[in-house]
Amino acid sequence: MARQRVFEETPSRTCSTGVCNPKRTQGLKAPASKGRHTLVSLKGPGVFVAAQVTKQGGNTGLTFVNLEIDGRNVTSLSFAAADNMGLTQQNPYGIVLLRGKLIETFTVGFTSLLRFEKDLVLSVTVNEPGVVQIIGNVIHGQA
Repeated sequence: MARQRVFEETPSRTCSTGVCNPKRTQGLKAPASKGRHTLVSLKGPGVFVAAQVTKQGGNTGLTFVNLEIDGRNVTSLSFAAADNMGLTQQNPYGIVLLRGKLIETFTVGFTSLLRFEKDLVLSVTVNEPGVVQIIGNVIHGQA
């Protein structure tokens, strides 16, 4: 009797129920003088999951967090504006400002994943003195 070999087929991976190869990319600017600073720059294609920008120092909140996907502005809001708009707790809009004693954290994460084809840039525009450091993190995956 001939022996049969059974080969299990490896299913193709579409990641429709999750993000393929998730990773975190971090950028740091210390000290953060006035002007625009790119924290994270990614080449596509890819999928944006969430971002976080932590600011230490500065007392006016006039540092803007900018998220651009494929050359289009997705987020451009200052720490002060997020606070004034009441974006200080989880909400479906996807932007939340968290305040500590010395550090403020600005988070961005929408209810749906955002795909980028060409590029994704997370930057800040500092318009206030005394910003000691800014750290940005982007969680992203393969498209």
